[in-house]
Amino acid sequence: MNRSHPTGKSGRTLKSLSFSSAELIEKGWSGDRKYHVTEADGTEHLLRLSPPALFERRKEEFARMQKAAALNLPMCMPEEFGVCSACELTDGSQMVYSLQSWIHGKDLEGLLHLLPETQQYVLGLRAGSILQKLHSIPAPESLEPWEERFNRKIDRNLLLYAECPIKAEGADRLIDYLEKNRGLLSGRPQSFQHGDYHVGNMMLAGTELVLIDFDRSDFGDPWEEFNRIVWCAQESPLFASGMVNGYFNGAPPALFWKLLALYIASNTLSSIPWALPFGEKEIDVMMRQMAEVLSWYDGMTKTIPSWYMGELCLQYADGVPYQLKAPFDFSFLTDYGKVFQIFDLQDSGNICFGAEGNHCKQYFLKFAGAPTACYEGSLTEAVKRLEASVKVYRDLAHPSLIRLVEAKEIGGGFLAVFDWTNGECLGRMYPLSRQKFLAMPEEIKLQVYRDILVFHEHVIQKGYVAVDFYDSSILYDFNQKKTMLCDIDFYRRAPAVNDMGRMWGSSRFMSPEEFELGSPLDEVTNVYAMGAAAFALFADCSRKQEDWPLTKKAFQAVQKAVNPDRRQRQQTIRQLREEFFIGLRGESPSAESGKNG
Repeated sequence: MNRSHPTGKSGRTLKSLSFSSAELIEKGWSGDRKYHVTEADGTEHLLRLSPPALFERRKEEFARMQKAAALNLPMCMPEEFGVCSACELTDGSQMVYSLQSWIHGKDLEGLLHLLPETQQYVLGLRAGSILQKLHSIPAPESLEPWEERFNRKIDRNLLLYAECPIKAEGADRLIDYLEKNRGLLSGRPQSFQHGDYHVGNMMLAGTELVLIDFDRSDFGDPWEEFNRIVWCAQESPLFASGMVNGYFNGAPPALFWKLLALYIASNTLSSIPWALPFGEKEIDVMMRQMAEVLSWYDGMTKTIPSWYMGELCLQYADGVPYQLKAPFDFSFLTDYGKVFQIFDLQDSGNICFGAEGNHCKQYFLKFAGAPTACYEGSLTEAVKRLEASVKVYRDLAHPSLIRLVEAKEIGGGFLAVFDWTNGECLGRMYPLSRQKFLAMPEEIKLQVYRDILVFHEHVIQKGYVAVDFYDSSILYDFNQKKTMLCDIDFYRRAPAVNDMGRMWGSSRFMSPEEFELGSPLDEVTNVYAMGAAAFALFADCSRKQEDWPLTKKAFQAVQKAVNPDRRQRQQTIRQLREEFFIGLRGESPSAESGKNG
């Protein structure tokens, strides 16, 4: 039995369920029984079982899946369809089955908002491109005109809402928009529709977006397919914006937005009566969604929803996307090999690249002078700051600090080249790495904290003071169990004074004197940052004792370090380190400090 044919087989009878394992899948709304099944040779499938009454419907759905699969799209492939003689009901009737390829990946829903923002947008572009290809499948010529079909649906939704015992604030505005814009349906084309196109029916297999669940496929206005974009926009406005732009290969026409508002208004209105049988929880979900939809459209007075972010300026280096405010020539990157990673959303004015050159040598490239996406300042100032940081990295060279290789003017800006480290950033901008670290054993976190303290004692000994230190400055290599620090560009020679008012940095790590013009910036200031780092590493930034996982005395040590009154803090980082570890273990850590200091 060939179960991997890309266009599938239909009309077969599955004699037996000779799978070595079958795991029930309880997700979904279709009512089918779904299983993750594995054959003796390790081949995996998705098995769907449907009641016999749905034979014709499931057969048509399978045939539509075959047409979609013929386009070579990333999707679950239809493999077999038929009746299963091994799955009889009490009346002797046989279940309908379909086998589809098993997708090894993660559900995009719930994961999407944790991904880097540029990746969210790029995945949206891909989703839009896939949808455009799906819509190239023509609808049967015998179909009733779309205007008649959808006006009947509007009438039905209006009636269902009128008879619904639950009313929602603002629903009258949806109704008014529907009644005034029915004429937009005239002459609309029809094509294949996935029928439920949103993040809940997409998976991420490596970096590839894969489409699943075709059980609601149909034919209709291709633009109506966007009615589920509500779920996408709630998860990620960037993804939703990319999906629209990817479909149209640019900004969509005005008519699209007017029709989308019509389709979303119809769907949103019907969602309240739809939720009734499912209970109060689903009703509350749909009520909140209606309020959110009305806010996007400003009470249906606007046709472009507020979540739409327009077209982003994307460029690619060796296939890796990055975001800028305007195009920029990065051809000089080829001098350092092939780019494999990009950090493009820094607010410092820098953009950073990971590149692999000859003999597998990897570099971390930090460049200033390009119009980066999140920087609002002067490019000239960004270049000056990066140039000035070169001396800082050289003066503070340390085993726990990324190593500067070279620095030079290039490409109309300034480039600092460092050795690459495989550490993952622990900052909030990288939630997946952060969650991974927070789940690590406490002894790992303690070693990282010790490394941070020892390095900053080194900073003080070298006559510097830390500025703009926060959790995004911390890298952790999970394989080598090694801490590395980066982004010390703003560290200053001591003595230093606050000459900005609000200094550079994250407010979670900043002492009161870093907000007050003329205040001293010294080791006592850094004690505050080190205390804040402890709360970030051990309690996800909470400063409540009930969230603290270590001893009470260790908590008291770091609580003292973040005292707003600098006179009440430990006066040196070493004093904080000793109080913390003595409070933690009842012994001095001084004997261990030599291996990193």
